[in-house]
Amino acid sequence: MSTTRTASASATSTVSSPSLVARLVRGVVGGMAGGMVFGMMMQMMGAMPMIASMVGSTSVVVGWLVHLMISAALGLGFGLVVGTRLTSLPISLGLGAGYGMVWWVLGALIAMPLALGMPVFTLNAMAWMSLMGHVVFGAVLGLVAYLLGRRR
Repeated sequence: MSTTRTASASATSTVSSPSLVARLVRGVVGGMAGGMVFGMMMQMMGAMPMIASMVGSTSVVVGWLVHLMISAALGLGFGLVVGTRLTSLPISLGLGAGYGMVWWVLGALIAMPLALGMPVFTLNAMAWMSLMGHVVFGAVLGLVAYLLGRRR
């Protein structure tokens, strides 16, 4: 009887906890979806050439490619770090929005200014719009990763 319980408990935990590969795929797909939405916002603000300048270009197309590569990488990290915690829509949206805020600080306020030779932690109108974009990115990331998990 003890063996039956152990096997049953093991099967239950396998079903309820997504595999590492599944979490990473959901994260990348969610990151790309969030990146598309955030990218459209950035496109309307004329920010894509600035993104492209991180790799020595001013091309809008290059800006999109860089932005989407970063979005996929951030999505991968999301799937790795919180992929097992996406148990409900509100939790997934909250974790995604929080993850977006963290990357606003790490990316928009620190890494990008350093890469472009600008001062870090500059809080101006563009920075606050960037915060909104990062929160939207994260919420879409959390939403898509959650929905993909429900499909299995």
